[in-house]
Amino acid sequence: MIVLGSTSEVAQAFVEKALQEGEKFERIYLFTSNKETTERFARHIDVKFLQQSEIIELDLTKEINYQNFDSINSSLLFCATGYLGDGTEEGLYDNKNTQRIIDINYSKLVPVINYFAQKFESRRSGTIIGLSSVAGERGRQSNFIYGSAKAAFTAYLSGLRNYLFEKKVHVMTVKPGFMATKMTEGLPLNPKLTATPKQAAECIYNAFKKQRNVTYVLPIWSVIMLVIRNIPEFVFKKLKL
Repeated sequence: MIVLGSTSEVAQAFVEKALQEGEKFERIYLFTSNKETTERFARHIDVKFLQQSEIIELDLTKEINYQNFDSINSSLLFCATGYLGDGTEEGLYDNKNTQRIIDINYSKLVPVINYFAQKFESRRSGTIIGLSSVAGERGRQSNFIYGSAKAAFTAYLSGLRNYLFEKKVHVMTVKPGFMATKMTEGLPLNPKLTATPKQAAECIYNAFKKQRNVTYVLPIWSVIMLVIRNIPEFVFKKLKL
């Protein structure tokens, strides 16, 4: 199993859920830009599940040497890489903030997934799970830089799913909605619309086993986003969202 963004609480909860359900992995490749935090998780799954893992440093803001990935083989890729950055009001005109959001959520991430997608294609098997966001469904004034990167990522996963279908590789898009994670710590999130990493992991694992194409972690978000997508633009542009 390949895990991109292995410091993510959702990614770690998904790994644990899969192992608890008896999924067998010869090795779990934990890609991370925070080696220390990932080492703790690697020790945890080693002790609890006797699962071998390998930590691979990956910083999407730097040059990537793909030759380091040549020996990696897997039938499952789980991508939880994401960076919220500053909101629009604080960070819109901060080019470093904008570039980092775009790099980590889309432009530097896609080539990495493509690299492994090509391996899956040549083997004609495998599953790619990508965590996108409901923020990508319509640009909102509070976070449209982040939302635009997630919109691009959602479109990428849709196209990749279409492209790889005949190659027997499945691609699943996950739209979590509000998540109680380190990335959203301190934000005023509605508890009824917010999922825990454990809830997300259970939902994603069940959707993975059913080979769903697109899944929302909390079903209510599919209704919310249906409403938001269909608000006329002359009304929507006046809203504080």
